[in-house]
Amino acid sequence: MSRSEQQHREDLLRVCHLVYEKGWVAMNDGNISIRLEDGRLLCTPTAMSKGFLKLDDLIICDSKGCKIDGPHECTSEIAMHLTVYENRPDVRAVVHAHPPVATGFATAGRALDKALLPEVVIQLGAVPLARYGIPGTPALSDGMMPYIANYDALLLENHGCTCWGADVWKAFFRMEMVEHFARITFVAEMMGGAQALPRQEVERLFTARERYNVNSLAPMQPGMPIVAEDGS
Repeated sequence: MSRSEQQHREDLLRVCHLVYEKGWVAMNDGNISIRLEDGRLLCTPTAMSKGFLKLDDLIICDSKGCKIDGPHECTSEIAMHLTVYENRPDVRAVVHAHPPVATGFATAGRALDKALLPEVVIQLGAVPLARYGIPGTPALSDGMMPYIANYDALLLENHGCTCWGADVWKAFFRMEMVEHFARITFVAEMMGGAQALPRQEVERLFTARERYNVNSLAPMQPGMPIVAEDGS
């Protein structure tokens, strides 16, 4: 059953407020969009706090990112969202934020690519690091391009994190998983080192996706994720 535009608006607004409440954004950070059934985009406005948005603040754009309706201008990073949608027909929502620990890894130039937690391996495979690009410019999308087809969550070098999914809640929960994973990785490293799972166990997790009803495109490939045999 298709959801009404009003339901999508309510979902997007709730996710905006949660992103703010969780401390994943500050001031006017972050942007969120939903691709509606007719191809139009419902998205957040630029230069407004996600914690205080109202339903009437949301923007409608066409499939090229041009505003159709709404009282404000659309997010300045709409091109990043369009790039994801153009390369992933299965994706219906994109969430971009700056969760502090995950963004700390991004600013340190480090991907979240160790096979540490079974849930992360099954759901995401790994979280690559896209090279830096100035926000709101084509360079940002260019850095993401090598990973969009196969991954559902990316760290953006010196910027933040972007996740996507079949609906805005899946994108939101992937962001939540990335930040949780980053926190656990950080704690493990502070305690002497995060110990990756051995290759055989990681292979089993990848093959277990069907049993857990997980539909992920992330493949297991050398160094992604890093397994115990790869060393530190």
